[in-house]
Amino acid sequence: MVEMTIDSIRVSLMNYQRVVILKEKYSTRYLPIWIGPAEADAIAVKLQNVELARPLTHDLLQSVITSLGAKPEYVVVNDLQKDTFYAKLALSASGEEIEVDSRPSDALALAVRAEVPIYAEESVLSKAGITLDEDTGKPVSEGKVDEMEMEGLSAFKDFISTLDLEDFKRRKS
Repeated sequence: MVEMTIDSIRVSLMNYQRVVILKEKYSTRYLPIWIGPAEADAIAVKLQNVELARPLTHDLLQSVITSLGAKPEYVVVNDLQKDTFYAKLALSASGEEIEVDSRPSDALALAVRAEVPIYAEESVLSKAGITLDEDTGKPVSEGKVDEMEMEGLSAFKDFISTLDLEDFKRRKS
């Protein structure tokens, strides 16, 4: 597992879908994942420390987990199949580790609330990870995706190719 951070949340101007950009904590590889608007807002609200009058669904989830005597330990984006990312929540309860299947967007929204580490499996990063070209600052795919998967990822790749990640490069310098 590779530790990641949430670098940013972007909106596609082509279709108004949201993409959360995860960044390797100790490298310059990125992992973009499509997410829904509600989950994007839930992540952004917490990252920006916005106080809301009522709890969001992910606040409720964290409260339920804690009330049941469990504790979130980490989240991991653990698979990519047919253009769909998968994640797991790792919880500890009564001295045992429990893994719970999750959408990455929900896992990330919980991770920012519980302040737990975010990981991605190397197999996912090798398929969908991108780095920035040193000269142009444009994304360069490092993925090892077969023809069938590439076809499924075409909308994703089209969006990524329109991103100007130069501001990432400047921010990290």
